[in-house]
Amino acid sequence: MKIKLTDEEKELELSFERNEWKSVSNRKSYLNKFKIAAKNTLAKDKRMNIRIAGKDIQLLKTKALEIGIPYQTLVSSILHQYVTGKLKEQ
Repeated sequence: MKIKLTDEEKELELSFERNEWKSVSNRKSYLNKFKIAAKNTLAKDKRMNIRIAGKDIQLLKTKALEIGIPYQTLVSSILHQYVTGKLKEQ
């Protein structure tokens, strides 16, 4: 049985077959750099209290439920996207 690949997966497979991938010279150091970045990105060590209209909180909770995540996580994600310039205005 053949596994059906997405377009992205097909492109990665072709890239690998064309030997376009290169080994990292210092793998341990390279991985450690990304471990530190991930730890710093995911660290939630500060608390923030804000006042939000009840209606807005209800809308946030509804949207979070649709996505399948806690509403606090949704708010944190939106704020992170905003401060990193990834949130697009409509």
